Amino acid sequence: MLLLVGLTQGMTRSSTAQRLVLVVAVLASFVAFLDGTVINVALPAITRELGGGIVTQQWVVDAYLITLGGIILLAGSLSDAFGRRRVLLWGLVGFAAASVLCALAPSAPFLIAARALQGVAGALLVPSSLALIFSTFSGAGQARAIGTWTAWTSTAFIAGPLIGGLLVDLSSWRLVFAINIVPIAATLVLLARLPGDRAVDAATRVDIIGAILGVLGLALPVFALIEQTNFGWGSPVILVPLVVGVLSFAAFIWHENSTKVPMMPLSLFRVRNFWVGNVATTLIYAALSLGTFILAVFLQQVGGYSATLAGLALLPVSILSMALSTLIGRLAGQFGPRLFMSVGPILAGIGFFMMLRIDSSVAYYSQVLPGVIIFGLGLTTTVAPLTSAILGAIEPARAGIASAVNNALSRVAGLVAIAAASIIVGPVLDLDGFHRAAIVTGILLVGGGIISGIGIQNPLSVPPDKLKA
Repeated sequence: MLLLVGLTQGMTRSSTAQRLVLVVAVLASFVAFLDGTVINVALPAITRELGGGIVTQQWVVDAYLITLGGIILLAGSLSDAFGRRRVLLWGLVGFAAASVLCALAPSAPFLIAARALQGVAGALLVPSSLALIFSTFSGAGQARAIGTWTAWTSTAFIAGPLIGGLLVDLSSWRLVFAINIVPIAATLVLLARLPGDRAVDAATRVDIIGAILGVLGLALPVFALIEQTNFGWGSPVILVPLVVGVLSFAAFIWHENSTKVPMMPLSLFRVRNFWVGNVATTLIYAALSLGTFILAVFLQQVGGYSATLAGLALLPVSILSMALSTLIGRLAGQFGPRLFMSVGPILAGIGFFMMLRIDSSVAYYSQVLPGVIIFGLGLTTTVAPLTSAILGAIEPARAGIASAVNNALSRVAGLVAIAAASIIVGPVLDLDGFHRAAIVTGILLVGGGIISGIGIQNPLSVPPDKLKA
């Protein structure tokens, strides 16, 4: 209920129908984003009960990201072809069912398989949610709506560890998944009040071959990244999936370039803000996934924090996002996104560089909190302008697939970053390993800011005297 009240505040200039669309879009995305991060602080508890060590921890995270990243492109094209409301319904029902399976998982392999199913359903949620906003709002109202969507979904991305920590400490890690039923039920009730989708065109086709090649091209290389610590790069168990995965991805690109109905039209990447923004997205979200994952585990396993305290460590980021994202979205609509997309990631990177001051005491207020605050300011400055710049460069009729491409890249970047975590930190996470991860995170964030500053163009609709901003 707090989420519903918060979303309706500040939207008084929007119609009732628009507010309903915004609430549905945020709730649907909130569920998918939350479940991608709420799991982080539950990982130690999961492996204590189900076993498997760091490999199980990685696969519980990556199984979700593999299927979400692999299916999300197909989901975007389904959204454009079959309608936003219909695809959202499929995703919500599937996500609820998979969440129940996760909560009841009797073993690590069962949980990993259920997480993979959860990722499939989650892939249906985000592209349709954003496409729903872009097809409903326009002009200044669209900028405000994207800012509001960003505030709440970014909060889900960062507040996940807090929610997960409370559930783990007060009850069980299984509630991390069971709790999904509440927001899903609320979203289904509101979704039923939206107008129905148009009738499906009998000539509509789905790029099944592209979907299969995309999943193989993603899943197999990530499997190799994770399991190379157990088998070594020279093992056939690693080399065969790696080679097949790379060839599958190459075949995916060829297929998308030659088929009449591609899942991912390569023509999208001829639009400057779209391709530059997606390069920046790849770097920024790889950093975000790696940094928050390592920090949450480090605070517990090395710092001795409880799961709840580890979640609370990132609470300032959520507060900053909720307080400032709508304002940042409006300012980006007024002055253009380039300045915000340049300064924001660099500021976030400085926040992680500040965490190099953390020593064996892992003192929160003097060592962790300053970097978290700077990181939060940078992240808040980045996300809404990034989303608006990328999707605003593509016509609304293709908003579903454009959103899917951007979200796929962000998820794939996070997936590869998590898969590579053991390479960066070593077989056991210690203080030196955390410092290495913080340096890599900071470099990726700064790189995203530099690329945005060089490549992003402010829309021509922005007044000429403000383009210099």
